[in-house]
Amino acid sequence: MKVTKTNLTDVLIVEPAVFGDHRGFFTESYSAEDFKAAGIDFDFIQDNHSLSTEAGVVRGLHFQKGQSAQTKLIRVVTGAVLDVIVDIRKGSPTYGKSEGYILSEHNHRQLLVPRGFAHGFATLTPNVNFLYKCDNYYDAAADGGIAFNDPELGIDWPIDIDKAITSEKDQKHPTLKEFESENPFIYGEI
Repeated sequence: MKVTKTNLTDVLIVEPAVFGDHRGFFTESYSAEDFKAAGIDFDFIQDNHSLSTEAGVVRGLHFQKGQSAQTKLIRVVTGAVLDVIVDIRKGSPTYGKSEGYILSEHNHRQLLVPRGFAHGFATLTPNVNFLYKCDNYYDAAADGGIAFNDPELGIDWPIDIDKAITSEKDQKHPTLKEFESENPFIYGEI
């Protein structure tokens, strides 16, 4: 397993060993023991799975607030996405910065997204099966989001964002600046 730091503080790309031959491949997508040996020690207690049937779907940018904040370990098992995260931890060296990572069925990459990051993705192919582990249970009352099309974030979505297929909820999230006054995430405290 290869673990790579990113330009965003505390965010990691995890690339498990993949063994392939003429039949396909085998990979151990998660082993608590191997992750712990690599310094990634979270008690993942919930697995989530979404299916996006069309290319051009945007989901996010989401997070859970307060005691319900979540660390996520993300992977794509069919299709491909541009996975985008934004550091919303006040005082973080990378506060307000965003990055995008291609996750696909072919590269087998996983992304570790710590608490205090807004997360979303755009589907690059149809029929994307998107899976992620969480270290906390979903809490509807703690649900939050940042506008995926906030111009100040400068996210370079690889699709026509004006034609993105989104939920009504995702179209109503505040910009990061609008969210700032109620932002509960403090770097080093979560």
